[in-house]
Amino acid sequence: MRLKGVNFPSFISYLVSIVELEKIEAKVVFECLFSPPKLENAMKTQYYTATSLDGFIADEHNSLDWLFQFGEVEGDSYGNFLREIGAIAMGSTTYEWILAHHINQDADCPQTWMYEQPTWVFSSRNLPAIAGANIRFVKGDVRQFHQEMLAVAGDKNIWLVGGGDLVGQFYDNRLLDEIIVSIASVTLGSGAALLPRAIITPPLKLLTATTYQDSFVELHYQVRYDS
Repeated sequence: MRLKGVNFPSFISYLVSIVELEKIEAKVVFECLFSPPKLENAMKTQYYTATSLDGFIADEHNSLDWLFQFGEVEGDSYGNFLREIGAIAMGSTTYEWILAHHINQDADCPQTWMYEQPTWVFSSRNLPAIAGANIRFVKGDVRQFHQEMLAVAGDKNIWLVGGGDLVGQFYDNRLLDEIIVSIASVTLGSGAALLPRAIITPPLKLLTATTYQDSFVELHYQVRYDS
């Protein structure tokens, strides 16, 4: 068999000789030559959030006043990030915070539901729905609903809004791909933990670090798992 002047049997013999010489298993050579390349831009499940320097996403009163004091941060990544999101997941505490501060009649900063993407709210309790919002209330194993989110998201990413324990459940099931966290120049002492899991070996892989003004640094991590 020939491929445009290449003697295929001779080519295979050449590969085999390399394998024998270098003592590399033929399986490894085959995979390197014929396996499809990894897609760098494949959809990802991402935890995108802000935290205090000491690792809390809300204070002990579930307040974000410590974060809002910074106002709008010029040039941050949120707009570009959100454009690449096809599905959203959040826990009940996060959803109730949005209700209290933005949706309810007595909200201190009233506005309509802010996400166009389908949203999964994980809760063991019955929570009020929001008229016109594409929200699914679910409970149970995150693996089942992750498959639904993947199907709906298409070629876009999944955003895990929080809280930290819900994100931890995705991590426990090897479903968390990346963490994008903006660290504010404050400490809270206590509150809701960023991610209440021990991630030690293998450690996270730092992809980028970006500073915004003199108040934030955004760290973008790839999550790695034992093989």
